[in-house]
Amino acid sequence: QDRVVLSESCPMYMIHRGVIFPTNSHDEESLDYAENRFQVWDEDIFNVTYPKSGTTWMQQILTLIHSNGDPTLSRSVPSWERVPWIEQRTAHGYLETRPSPRLITSHLPVQFFPKSLFHSKAKVIYTARNPKDTFVSLYHFYNMSGFLEDPGATQDFLNKFLSGEAVIYGSWFDHLRGWLGVKDKVNLLFITYEELLQDPRGSVIKVCNFIGKKLDDKAIDSVVENSSFKSMKENQMTNYSLVPDSIMNQKKSPFMRKGICGDWKNYFTVAESEHFDVVYHEKMRNLDISFTWDKN
Repeated sequence: QDRVVLSESCPMYMIHRGVIFPTNSHDEESLDYAENRFQVWDEDIFNVTYPKSGTTWMQQILTLIHSNGDPTLSRSVPSWERVPWIEQRTAHGYLETRPSPRLITSHLPVQFFPKSLFHSKAKVIYTARNPKDTFVSLYHFYNMSGFLEDPGATQDFLNKFLSGEAVIYGSWFDHLRGWLGVKDKVNLLFITYEELLQDPRGSVIKVCNFIGKKLDDKAIDSVVENSSFKSMKENQMTNYSLVPDSIMNQKKSPFMRKGICGDWKNYFTVAESEHFDVVYHEKMRNLDISFTWDKN
C-alpha cells in the first residue's frame, strides 16, 4: 500500500521490443536516444551490468580510478550523476556536455545498446554475478522499490526470473549471452562480482590496465578502501539514502544489503536450487566459458 500507485494511462512498466522497463526512469524517447542518437566517443568507458550485479560498486571504482584515488567526488556527487545510465531520461542532460572520458552506466541488453558503439574504440566493462545471488538481491530490490510491482512469494518471482519474461531488463541469461556474443566485436572486459569480492586490489588493477589508467600504490589503496562495502554503505552518495522512501523504502530492505557471495543458500530450498540448475544448464549450454559459480 506504500507503493507508488500509477493510473492506467501511466503504467508502472513499459514493454520495449519484448523487454520490460520501469517507467519512472525510461520511455520510448530515452530508449531511442540511447540506441540510435547517442554518439559514442572512442574515450567513453561503459559500466554494463544486469541489475543487482555490482553496478554501484563499479560506478564507485571507476569514479575513484578516474579521480586518481581522490575520494572527494565520490563523497560529494551521487553515483547516478557521476556515472549515469545512458537509457534513462536524464542521460542527455548528464552526458551531452560532459568532457571526455565519459563514465557511463547501462543495464541495457546488447540489442538496445548505442549502435555507434560498434564503430568506436570505446571500452565496455561487463560485470556479471552468480545468477542465484542476483535473483535474491533483485527480489529484495523489488520489495523495497516503490516503482516496481510487489514480487510476491519467492517461488513466484523465481519462476519469473528464470523465464525472463516478467522482470525488468529481461532475461539474465539472454543479457549475459548477448554481451558475451559481441566480445570479439567491441573492446570488452568481462569481470565478476565474485572476483571483485575475492580480490579487490587485483580487480582494481585489472580495470586500470584495461582502461589505460596508471595509478601508484597509494592511489590504488585508496580506490580499494573507498569502494569497500563498508565505505559505500556509509556513503550517502552510494547508499541511495538520498532517494525518498516512496521510491526506495530502505526500512523494508537496505539498498546496500550484505555485499556477499552465496547468500542464495539462505533462501533457496534444495528443490528450488536443483530446478534453477536445470534451467541454468539448459540456457547456458554451448557457451565456451566457465564461471566461478559453476563450481558451487
